[in-house]
Amino acid sequence: MTDTLLEIDHLSVDYETGRGDLKALRDITFDVNKGEIVGIVGESGCGKSTLISSILRLTAPNTRFREGEIRFKGQDLLQSSERHMRDLRGADISIVFQDPMQTHNPVLTIGQQMLDIQHRSKQSKADKLAHAAKMLGAVGIPDPEARLKQYPHEFSGGMRQRIAIAMALMSEPDLLIADEPTTALDATLEVQIIERLQELQREFHCAILFISHHLGVIAELCDRVVVMYAGAVVESGEVREIFHNPKHPYTRRLIECDPGHIKERARVLPTIPGEVPDLANLPGGCIFRDRCDQAMARCATQVPPLDQLKKGHHAACWLNHEEVTT
Repeated sequence: MTDTLLEIDHLSVDYETGRGDLKALRDITFDVNKGEIVGIVGESGCGKSTLISSILRLTAPNTRFREGEIRFKGQDLLQSSERHMRDLRGADISIVFQDPMQTHNPVLTIGQQMLDIQHRSKQSKADKLAHAAKMLGAVGIPDPEARLKQYPHEFSGGMRQRIAIAMALMSEPDLLIADEPTTALDATLEVQIIERLQELQREFHCAILFISHHLGVIAELCDRVVVMYAGAVVESGEVREIFHNPKHPYTRRLIECDPGHIKERARVLPTIPGEVPDLANLPGGCIFRDRCDQAMARCATQVPPLDQLKKGHHAACWLNHEEVTT
């Protein structure tokens, strides 16, 4: 029996536009094991949202899956029927969205929304409400039975996000996708949500695919991390290895720009110069070349492969190529 739950295998996804095909994802490969927390990190526009929508098969009409597979429990989701995908969503695969202020229906009570989520269950309404109250208590909502009768606007942003997590975990899914669930929260609430996710992950034994641009959250929560840039994976490995020994210039610059790594006071926060390339008109060679201060001649013409530097640690950079081949 394999422990691999989700496998992304050489996935390439385009959006057909008037300017030509926008190459949103290119040759994405990584996996998520049972009971593991894997982080996906990168700037806005790196392909995180496209990756999520591809896994759930909730994509725009102009989306084209050019190649690759998305296997969940060994079955390719890209070849699955829509009926099968509906059965998976919310049951085996759940998601917590980014903005807690827009996750819930404003005209329905929290209790009613949690009842609706349990539409597949054959339990009585009383049992479903009891289960909903139990889940609210599990995420730290006080007096959960009374809270079921309240509307979303009666809760703070932090409470709404906790309720969203409770809803996502109601069916005890095998995979929970957390799409930047702490971005809209202040630092104190962010810490609380991270701690709660860790506790719930241990309790429900689910795998978590955690999407974020905040490296501090990734370092605190995740077992492994996948670094994405402009629709491609540029580095992946265990969190400790990536943060202590980054092998791609983009990863190093991300870490340098993280406020948690700034040791001296400064008026201007560090940034990565330049912009993400136009995905509808990609340059040749390495996609990070124009923003890299270590670029070589071959970077302009040859795309670096995602080489394995050591077991579990991969990076796509010509600077590491000699290490791999010697």
